[in-house]
Amino acid sequence: MIPRVAAAGARRRHPLSRGFLRLNAVGGACVLASYVWGLSALASSEPGLWGGVPVSWRPAYTLNMVLAAVGYFPFTSYWAFAVAPERVRFAVGLGFGALRAAYAAILFPSALWLPLTVAYLRDPAPWTWWAIRLDLALVAIGSLGVLAALLTLETPPAPRWRRVAIAGCVPFALQTVVLDAALWPALFAR
Repeated sequence: MIPRVAAAGARRRHPLSRGFLRLNAVGGACVLASYVWGLSALASSEPGLWGGVPVSWRPAYTLNMVLAAVGYFPFTSYWAFAVAPERVRFAVGLGFGALRAAYAAILFPSALWLPLTVAYLRDPAPWTWWAIRLDLALVAIGSLGVLAALLTLETPPAPRWRRVAIAGCVPFALQTVVLDAALWPALFAR
């Protein structure tokens, strides 16, 4: 059930909310397109994307990938439909613009990860490796920013929805910060 806060704003969406939705639509389309291209560019049996992640870890890693992908929707919909952007203030004094920057740091580098990784697998140049590391670090910073925003939002609306949003953001942050930005590069078989 959508809280009244969201239903009341559905008729006339704030320009910042419309921009946020456009950012997610364009960025999400870029991420999906990069995955379609990247997976078609690699042989279906290509183990290279796993780097050096042990085979025994892959089921848990994959489970968290699914939880992270599914978790994206409740925390993003919370920002899009439950929160009035002009009233957003975080404990650190930032507003809705910081949240949009965090999302941009998640979406656009996420769209670059697979093309960069394919390029690296085809020709393991040092510059490509460092570009991948920077790319993953930007996504990790963005996801920590979104989680911090959820946790520090002053007078948050829709408390139940916010709890669900936080529950969705935790596996997303675990995926992007620990598994992708820290563990995957550390284990990558170069």
